[in-house]
Amino acid sequence: MKFVNLEGAFVLRNYAAGKNRQSKIQCYITSIIIFIKHNCFISQILIANRGEIACRISRTAKRLGIKTVAVYSDVDRNAMHVDLADEAYCIGPAQSSQSYLRQDKIISVAKQAKCQAIHPGYGFLSENVEFAELCQKENIIFIGPPASAIRDMGIKNKSKEIMAKAGVPVIPGYHGDDQSNETLLSEAKKIGFPLMIKAIRGGGGKGMRIVSNENEFLNALESARTESRKAFGDSAVLLEQCVDKPRHVEVQIFADKHGNAVYLFERDCSIQRRHQKVIEEAPAPGISQELRLELGETAVRAAKAVGYIGAGTVEFIMDRTNHKFHFMEMNTRLQVEHPVTEVITGLDLVEWQLKVAAGGVLPLKQEKIHLRGHAFEARIYAETPRNNFLPGAGNLFYLRTPETSETVRVETGVKQNDDVLVHYDPMIAKLVVWGSDRNEALRILRSKLCEYNVTGLDTNIEFIKDLCLHPDFQNGEVHTGFIAENSKKLFPDLRVPNETLIQGAIALILYEEMNALSISLKTNNPFSPFATETGLRLNHVLNRTFNFSVDNKNMEVNVKYIEPEVFSMRTNNIGPWRRVIGTLKKINNALELNTEIDGVITRARVTKLGNRLHLFTNTREWQLNIANPKFLSELAKNVELQPSAVVSPMSGIIDKVFVKRGDKIVQGDALVVIVAMKMEHLVKAPVDGIVEDVFCTVGDKVSKDELVVKLSE
Repeated sequence: MKFVNLEGAFVLRNYAAGKNRQSKIQCYITSIIIFIKHNCFISQILIANRGEIACRISRTAKRLGIKTVAVYSDVDRNAMHVDLADEAYCIGPAQSSQSYLRQDKIISVAKQAKCQAIHPGYGFLSENVEFAELCQKENIIFIGPPASAIRDMGIKNKSKEIMAKAGVPVIPGYHGDDQSNETLLSEAKKIGFPLMIKAIRGGGGKGMRIVSNENEFLNALESARTESRKAFGDSAVLLEQCVDKPRHVEVQIFADKHGNAVYLFERDCSIQRRHQKVIEEAPAPGISQELRLELGETAVRAAKAVGYIGAGTVEFIMDRTNHKFHFMEMNTRLQVEHPVTEVITGLDLVEWQLKVAAGGVLPLKQEKIHLRGHAFEARIYAETPRNNFLPGAGNLFYLRTPETSETVRVETGVKQNDDVLVHYDPMIAKLVVWGSDRNEALRILRSKLCEYNVTGLDTNIEFIKDLCLHPDFQNGEVHTGFIAENSKKLFPDLRVPNETLIQGAIALILYEEMNALSISLKTNNPFSPFATETGLRLNHVLNRTFNFSVDNKNMEVNVKYIEPEVFSMRTNNIGPWRRVIGTLKKINNALELNTEIDGVITRARVTKLGNRLHLFTNTREWQLNIANPKFLSELAKNVELQPSAVVSPMSGIIDKVFVKRGDKIVQGDALVVIVAMKMEHLVKAPVDGIVEDVFCTVGDKVSKDELVVKLSE
């Protein structure tokens, strides 16, 4: 077996490419010296994760000549991270508690595959003290910090106590052990309102509540405790002074086993929904060089205070007016947003992790780490922003991503036709861009978002585009409440341009033409997903009307056939008739629509799923719902869904059922809890009534809009 030491990997990688015998010998000798110096060899690692982070780790490992072993659940058998690995082992059912969180199974696979190290990625077991200790016990390198650092930083009140002793500024609050209601209320009064109740364990906004006044305190406390107990198995909380509209600024640090520690500058992660990040950028806008230095040195001091080793992130809450900052928490793992740090420094942080884990020294001293340009990362989520950001699983029927380059990265773990599953996180990709300054990087981000096309499930791509256009965001005036504060501007009324409606009409006509031609040739139709009910050449009908709806607003396009391939169209029975010519052709596994309207040519990519037409223009995606024929619409009026029919607001798994047939309920009573993509959603009774029937049990998978409970008055 070929053993590869991580610092020597570059040397060995270039060995065979040496221009002459002398350079090859020099490479070989240098690699041997490095191996002896570190006295640690890693040739094969197990990646205890899935999705884009598992793919990300695998690519760096392969570049360094390290073999990778993947683990996967039953539903991930055909996943991208499995394809990228040299070997892959099934470790259980879809539920993460029975697969990706099973420490015993992962350790067993690591031994069976003869892996010297395990990389936990982020999430799952990455900050699990017991797992880090188990790796050490089994003589397997845990590519992360010591278990002691994870333990100290994983409990928020403990971490704040350590930071305060190390001279790191800590936000005023109560971090004590006495968790009685009386003590917590008394301390809350001392701190003053508004304040934050926070679970002492975990993250992701779980067990966190903002309390505006004393009257709300006890109810909010009980709610935070319940959520924390469910999420982390611990109901203990701490109290913190609430900073009004703060910024979330974090510093990437790195430390080795030889006492060296550096910072790799800061990131701003203020743009959040449900306390989870949507856009991150580096460096943080509006930060002076003096403040940047202070942030970095404070973060390094925090890391040294807990004997930290490896990659970590020190998170600060910052007053956006005076830029005073306080320690919030430390993430003892690689962060989701680490790519923005990589592109402004030109470094590979996974490579650094592997080197440090192998016993090597940090590749660079602080003075050799330089900041260049500006970077953004946009998290692409499978969710519906206009429906309170509810997550949604589904099939990636069509997926087109921007081309990657020196300034554009797409970090993903899915490909076209993959299923995005209810069992795991809704983040399907990260779009990372770099520019010479913030304005340039922001222009590139929005441009590349327009090249990111998805159909089959809802995403937040259009929402991020609108966010990028907000003047305050463009000026770097961000804070953690930005989305909520600017919801009206970020969710504007959807006014479909007339030209887009015309594009939709000509696209449907050309779809019919394609389908008719395919049927007439009696061949397998390559465009069958877009097939209509008829194969007739309906574009030769002299007059037609196409009905669309967007955001519950109805629109129509009137069409007259003029001559072959030429039409006259107008929208909503008003305005001038316009001369329209169109072509539709398959390009790179997509359908490209060219439309000439009164001599002006526009282009769009098109897909059609059921009664929905997706038009990807050069500025945004438009989803045009195609109205049913008139007789079907009349039938639909007679079978409208009644308030007594309670449906699932999203695809997911039934976690709890609170009612049974015959129960009397009142409006607002809890009916069922649906879990999807790390989020719980409580379905409540829309009206008073009696439970006529329950159509689900715990563990059932349900689709969006599926009937779960029926009520009768």
